[in-house]
Amino acid sequence: MNGAGNQKEKGGSQGMTMKVIARIHTDFPTKFGIPHQSSRIDSLKARIVFEPEYRVLEALRGLEEYTFLWLIWEFSESVRDTWSPTVRPPKLGGNIRKGVFATRSPFRPNPLGLSSVRLERIEMNQELGPVLHVTGADMMDGTPIYDIKPYLPYVDSHPEAAGGFTDRVSYEKLKVVFPEELLLKIPKEKRVPLKEVLSSDPRPGYQRDPERVYGLAFCGKDVRFRVEEDVLTVCEVVDFCR
Repeated sequence: MNGAGNQKEKGGSQGMTMKVIARIHTDFPTKFGIPHQSSRIDSLKARIVFEPEYRVLEALRGLEEYTFLWLIWEFSESVRDTWSPTVRPPKLGGNIRKGVFATRSPFRPNPLGLSSVRLERIEMNQELGPVLHVTGADMMDGTPIYDIKPYLPYVDSHPEAAGGFTDRVSYEKLKVVFPEELLLKIPKEKRVPLKEVLSSDPRPGYQRDPERVYGLAFCGKDVRFRVEEDVLTVCEVVDFCR
């Protein structure tokens, strides 16, 4: 019997046990406001810290030769015992159903995410071992990562590919009004990525109340704002408390 047959016999319908190899650390302590896709906001920085068992430099030999990486991770805040064959994508206003496998919804039979991120550098940390510094991640702080693979442009890039319903969705940017006295409460190096997150409209697609005040938790701050038509106005910045 070949290897595939052996694997099927051993695993069967029970599948396999996946191990968390690392966790990503970002400026998002909650789900709200996280970009819906990776690489949309390149200024967002993150660190990937390996679990103690996998802090082995040899396992990363040659990784520095790549520009982008694929991350396979868990929607750890969306784990459920049940699943639905259809979901309501927020970008379609939350009232149109699509097949779960025709979307990237977190509510899946297996709550796995797939993201491409840019590898900026590999740091050798005395306490944490090799740490990957990446940009463009679309994950919450502490998200478990199951695997890391190199992005191969000659097979992974398909510019001519159809994008399904996403080809018909508008991704217009909002104008951000951020009063100077409030902007000064944000660390200088975090201001550009925060403004880009806000301009990308962090609201769910079905929420459009101009009187509603939203709160975006980012880099230790709770950034509160309103949106009227295509203008987002920041009205308060306070320390974030869970």
